[in-house]
Amino acid sequence: MKKVILVFALFIVGTTFAQEVDDITSKNSWLKIGLNTGLPIGDSDEFASATLGLDLKGQFLVTPNFGIGVATGYTHFFAKDGADDFGIVPIAGFARYYFQPKGLFVGADFGYGFLTNVDNEGGLYVNPQIGYHNEDWNLFAYYQNTFAENDVDIQVLGIGATYNLRF
Repeated sequence: MKKVILVFALFIVGTTFAQEVDDITSKNSWLKIGLNTGLPIGDSDEFASATLGLDLKGQFLVTPNFGIGVATGYTHFFAKDGADDFGIVPIAGFARYYFQPKGLFVGADFGYGFLTNVDNEGGLYVNPQIGYHNEDWNLFAYYQNTFAENDVDIQVLGIGATYNLRF
């Protein structure tokens, strides 16, 4: 069921992008490249001590205050107590609401998180964020959760920053 929801959500995001392709300009679309770091919580805290990740997002502003896009990246989990390091590669859609052209924003990524270097394939990926933005930078706090197979929740509480490259 989770995979059906994911495919439906990605279809909606893709359809929205396809309808607006003619309107993409440097004023409403950009590539976000950034870094994040966090502390594993919940189930993750038992086998990982910290995370370091890379964010890559493509965003289109539907209105001056609401943006949608696609997101991917990599989050590396540094193992503790003799366990092996592992990672998450998300494939997600996202939405953000910007209250003003500069200032507070809220948003969330929603998709599927593929796990690396473990026997578990992955699961539903959710990454809500709150932060500060201007034309060039986004600084944010986030809570990342991957609802992996076998009832394993891989959770992270962290901070990140992305730089906006205009198309």
